[in-house]
Amino acid sequence: MNKHLITGATVCALLVGSAGIAAAANGPMAFEPIDGSAYGQQSTDWAEPLVAPEGFTQELVSDETVLDIYGGGVDDLTDMNVQNETGPRAGRYLIRTHEVGSNGSVSVVDLETGRTEVVAQDESFRRLDGIEWTPWGTVLFAEETRGGRLFEGYFDAKDPFARMEWVERPEVGIIRHEGIGATSDAVYVIDEFNGGSIFKFEPSKRGDLSDGQLYALKLTGLEDDQQVWDYATYTDKVGAFEWVALDMDQVVVDADAASDAVNATEFGRPEDVEVIGQKLYVANTTEDRVVQIDLKKQVLSSFVHAGDNVPVEDKAGEVTGFNGPDNLAKGADGRLWIVEDNVPSDIWVTQPDTDQDGAADEVELFASLKDPGAEISGIYFGKDPQTLFFNVQHPAKELADGTWSIIRR
Repeated sequence: MNKHLITGATVCALLVGSAGIAAAANGPMAFEPIDGSAYGQQSTDWAEPLVAPEGFTQELVSDETVLDIYGGGVDDLTDMNVQNETGPRAGRYLIRTHEVGSNGSVSVVDLETGRTEVVAQDESFRRLDGIEWTPWGTVLFAEETRGGRLFEGYFDAKDPFARMEWVERPEVGIIRHEGIGATSDAVYVIDEFNGGSIFKFEPSKRGDLSDGQLYALKLTGLEDDQQVWDYATYTDKVGAFEWVALDMDQVVVDADAASDAVNATEFGRPEDVEVIGQKLYVANTTEDRVVQIDLKKQVLSSFVHAGDNVPVEDKAGEVTGFNGPDNLAKGADGRLWIVEDNVPSDIWVTQPDTDQDGAADEVELFASLKDPGAEISGIYFGKDPQTLFFNVQHPAKELADGTWSIIRR
């Protein structure tokens, strides 16, 4: 592949006037890539969390100085974000999960007034992670832990801080959930560990997740013994695939075992998913790779991969590169945004695959986190195409676990 590798000012200077830089200079989140990761700027005394391009403003949405859910120096572990994307007051409220080990919670921020409250909390909630607004107007959130459950919550924008009613949806799979992607006719989820698979749930009736069929992705060009997770061979996991139906009696107990029973393809810690048009993107953290799944052509490709179309990081040498892709977001112009589970945690932005080889033509560095203990999580574009929400999770700075926005002015 070996497409353009964009890491900072030196490389960018060589590409001034190129199609990629022209694309970055236009659109609702136009930017010039920053020089590199925040290696020399790590501090617990930051006023703004990101090293970011000129022309952007960083604003606090809500952190532990506004609402400290767990107190006593325990991080709230603010994880993933979504807005009420449809219905009354669409886009006014930000809904967040908190990834604590027990007594997990869902909180809501009024983006106009700043009021922040917990709307769902239960002693049984463990490591709440992914969250998604559905086309039928509900909230899906799930647990990233062995035996993890997916829940469907009912958010009322007329009474946004009322207790959120929720139900379990085991038919979507009992697995280590993280990313969730919902379309009008399917819900996409993953099993987040080395050896996890990618799943699609098709409800029998639109918007009713109480009944339906769960499928697992299986590459058709590999033998069954080649489907298992192996760091030495993960780059071979590309090509045509099929969705294989799983035993639903087993799915509601252990969807990983159900996928193993059909020899579904295994990946290296698939974490987040993002649907953009007819493409499904999955961040495989251990692989330093984001795969593109063409839902129409049923072909999987390496869309972003360290060493191919983005540099490999050398942290010891303070060489910026792609390391541990985690959360994904769709920009208003259709570009894919990627954040790392890494220190320093970076935000990367892809350019389109204009030559149709399945890989992003360019990958550009947008921002880097200054906090020496934190990672960025929950990147999300809501109703405003010029505002990216993100969380600073488990920071070294006190009471700083929370949500920020970065806005193009």
